Amino acid sequence: MKNYTQLQTSVCILGSGPAGIVLGSILLRNGIDCIIIDKYNREEIYARGRAGVIESTTVEILRKNDLADTLLKKAYTHGSCEFRYPDKSLIFEYGTLSGGDVHHVYPQSDLNDDLIEKYINDGGKLLFHHEGKKIVQSDDKVEVECSDLDSKKTVTIQADFVAGCDGYHGLARQSVPPEAVDIYSKQYNYCWLAILAYAPPSAQHTLYGVHPDGFAAHMLRNSKISRYYLQIPSTDTLEDWSDERIWANLHQRLAKEGCPLNEGEIFQKRIMELRNYVMEPMGYQRLLLAGDAAHIITPMGGKGLNLAVQDAGVLAETLISYYLENHDISYL
Repeated sequence: MKNYTQLQTSVCILGSGPAGIVLGSILLRNGIDCIIIDKYNREEIYARGRAGVIESTTVEILRKNDLADTLLKKAYTHGSCEFRYPDKSLIFEYGTLSGGDVHHVYPQSDLNDDLIEKYINDGGKLLFHHEGKKIVQSDDKVEVECSDLDSKKTVTIQADFVAGCDGYHGLARQSVPPEAVDIYSKQYNYCWLAILAYAPPSAQHTLYGVHPDGFAAHMLRNSKISRYYLQIPSTDTLEDWSDERIWANLHQRLAKEGCPLNEGEIFQKRIMELRNYVMEPMGYQRLLLAGDAAHIITPMGGKGLNLAVQDAGVLAETLISYYLENHDISYL
């Protein structure tokens, strides 16, 4: 019995998060063959999504590629945010000022799973539980060696290009020679405590707390769940932050007279290191990067999700032009 499988495609996509699944979906609907591989199974992928604020540019990319139907049916929208100081507050009506650009609020996990479902139903190839092990480039092809984590077989995928959408810790970024790119990075000396709670939203727009004790934020996820952030020292651990201490700090930094915060059961909390990281150029030869594989910024406003989708939109257009207009590799 063979312990390996060989596959061929035009574009091999590593990762089925926002960048990977959007890129694959756009290529598929434009007749360009692709295979997506992901080391996680579908349930694990669903559990990894954390963002929920979707920018108008992202919505437009999804809409023009027929990928936004469920999002537009289920998402909340808001076009304002509020900055709360200890002695005053300011509501910023950016939707009105921008002529109608609003945010859609819809959990990343649901959006990503919707797109996976559509991609599979449309005939897309997605190999769950396949972990990339090695990328080997030649003049006219690139080969990805991966492991089927269920059968333990080796799967080799030969492609024209590899799209690395597998995040900061993924194989794609690590396969770019350091001498071939410039890296720009910044590490902040504080962290964010990210909290999810079964608490009805305290406002229908995002709240930002500007307080001497540090930054705080509140944003709705749906009618029953809210997301919160607290700026904390980088030396703190989760054990330092009991639920009681979390709520006390949120009230202190965010509540205002006549507008108390709704409390509820905290079901998720984690500490997020804050750093910025950008790789330039975003790839090497036939290996092209998108999303967190190429850049990381602080997570406020779902910037990771939104930049990943926008990267995928640009990369998809470039690859479509490459194939349809018969460009050479220098076009990329």
